[in-house]
Amino acid sequence: MLDLYCERTSASLFGEPLNAVTNLAYFAAAWAVWRLRTPSPSTAAVLSSLLAAVGVGSLLFHTLATPWARILDRLPILLFQLAFLWLYGTRIVKIASLPMAALLTGFLIAVWAGARSPDFLNGSLIYAPALGLALGISVLHYRTQSHGRLTLPAAVGIFIAAVIFRTVDHAVCQTVPIGTHFLWHLLTAVALCLLARGLVLNLPAPRRAA
Repeated sequence: MLDLYCERTSASLFGEPLNAVTNLAYFAAAWAVWRLRTPSPSTAAVLSSLLAAVGVGSLLFHTLATPWARILDRLPILLFQLAFLWLYGTRIVKIASLPMAALLTGFLIAVWAGARSPDFLNGSLIYAPALGLALGISVLHYRTQSHGRLTLPAAVGIFIAAVIFRTVDHAVCQTVPIGTHFLWHLLTAVALCLLARGLVLNLPAPRRAA
């Protein structure tokens, strides 16, 4: 059993009740994205499915607390990041596929480097590459997009708060026995939903065959 958070005090399936139940926020976010009226419903469906997968993986980890469940906890959110970056880069910023693939390769290398220091900042260093790119994209989005210009900047602000709560979880165990990791779930669900919304509502309508 992996005991990584303040709330877990036993090896039972419900040893992290708040950390488990707050994963419902990801399913709510997935539903909200799926219901968006967008020129590209297939893109919304992909992002919605990945959000639901984030909820499933996180729920498994915070109930089973096994090494394999930890992989399922991390993989969907990484896939969401890659999908978002690829779609925003190629379909909105209009970056060619080859440079975009190179950018994502660099992103994956940076994520891997962050994962090599699991004890630093309570493991939150793994999200530093995503935060850096999201900051840049949010500025570009605010300056260039007509629908929901503040959506991505708001998402980045919420994500920063989420990372802070994830980082301090162990440090506050004595004063806050339930920890703060559950706030990571609630806030990242909102942030990922806003990122998806800002993307799909600004996608160009697909070209119709003549």
